[in-house]
Amino acid sequence: MALTFTGTMSVATANGEDVRSVLWAALGCNIAWGIVDGTIHVLTSVTERARTRARRLAIRRAGDGEALARLRALLPEGSGQALDDGQLRTLLDWLRAEPEPDGPERITPDDLRAAVAIFALVVIATMPPVVPFRLIDDLHGAMRLSNAIALAMLFAIGWSLDRQIGPGTLRMRIATPLIGSVLVIVTIALGG
Repeated sequence: MALTFTGTMSVATANGEDVRSVLWAALGCNIAWGIVDGTIHVLTSVTERARTRARRLAIRRAGDGEALARLRALLPEGSGQALDDGQLRTLLDWLRAEPEPDGPERITPDDLRAAVAIFALVVIATMPPVVPFRLIDDLHGAMRLSNAIALAMLFAIGWSLDRQIGPGTLRMRIATPLIGSVLVIVTIALGG
């Protein structure tokens, strides 16, 4: 979003638009994308739960051999092979003993809370790259500083992703800002 913002600023001001008007338009665009991203999260969550339910029902209703094969295929990498048929049968018996859910999947309060958090994250993430346009009169300099801030944010995100992956890896710390740098170069080359 931040690159879209600076690219919009470059194109709009080249056409004689007022920087302040473009700032508001770009922020409005990011608000719209926050709404879109939050909505897509809700739809994806409901769809995934419905898909999981359909898989569970298919396993419950299948014959024993097919049910065990389907269950084994759904388990995470390698764990399906680590369990013997007796262990899988215990899992299948538990699954068949669970009451069948009734009615269609619904939007939950957790879905809505997550959508609001996503919206807020998209909008708040726009703020740091906006600051240079409020503080620096030179549009070109403000755009480049804004891009640098966006890259620093990508580096921080990469650092955080690396910590999630586990210790001893620098892949995301390096890859995220590199990908961001390529995107900035492409954006600038295309007139942004």
